[in-house]
Amino acid sequence: MNLSELDSETPSETAASPRPADFVEALAKGLAILECFDAAHAEMTLSEVARRVGLTPAAARRSLITLQTLGYVGQRNKRFHLRPKVMTLGSAFYFAARIDEVLQPDLRDLVRQFGDASSVGTLEGTDVIYIAHNSVQRARRAAAVVGARYPACATSLGRVLLAGLPDAALDRYIESVRPEALTSKTITDPCELQQEILRVREAGYSTTVDQLDYGITALAVPIRGPDGTTVAALNTSGYTGMVTPDLLVAERLPTLRATASRIGHMIQRYPILQSVMGA
Repeated sequence: MNLSELDSETPSETAASPRPADFVEALAKGLAILECFDAAHAEMTLSEVARRVGLTPAAARRSLITLQTLGYVGQRNKRFHLRPKVMTLGSAFYFAARIDEVLQPDLRDLVRQFGDASSVGTLEGTDVIYIAHNSVQRARRAAAVVGARYPACATSLGRVLLAGLPDAALDRYIESVRPEALTSKTITDPCELQQEILRVREAGYSTTVDQLDYGITALAVPIRGPDGTTVAALNTSGYTGMVTPDLLVAERLPTLRATASRIGHMIQRYPILQSVMGA
């Protein structure tokens, strides 16, 4: 879901909205099963998969057998897990959208200049999805790898994207979101979160400290389309304790904004990226 879609519907409305006549329920169930595996649920029994996806055990079993036959899912001691073939789904987008050609050079330049890490993300429902990433960091913390998905409210990228929503869409988001305390510093009060997003909108950038995970201090700016709307976000991040929000703003904000502007102009030449980012 892109930003324009959030303008007309909330995540709950999306789930309940009428489906096209040609909607394939079985395919939707299979994709939901693939998406339900994560770091906290790397292996699951049939009943656990069914519960996480909201299916009957019989329906989950049919989908799992199909995915297993196709090589996307494996089984060990009655517990299911993803197989490497799943990575081909994400890599197909990566290469088709020319991520390495369009986005990675700028991210590498930012990391070469400042060190640390840099990412580009887009909004998908209430989450931010990382579509490009470059890093010199090797610390154990929340991974900002390509394809990673995190609550938008807890990331600098996500707050910039939320700040780019029209007022009505932002209001619906605030009414529906239930932020989880990922650290002791995560903003979980919807009213406080809304005020923070409005501050981001006014400033034109977002800074976060230990919101998603301990040790992450980040600065993000919007990537804008031709009409000035926010279509994606770009960030730079470092270790909490080694960098501060004020330091990131003072040393990196001008370069980050220039890079975001360049990316915004470049994606106009790539139809897939235009579609993904709503540019």
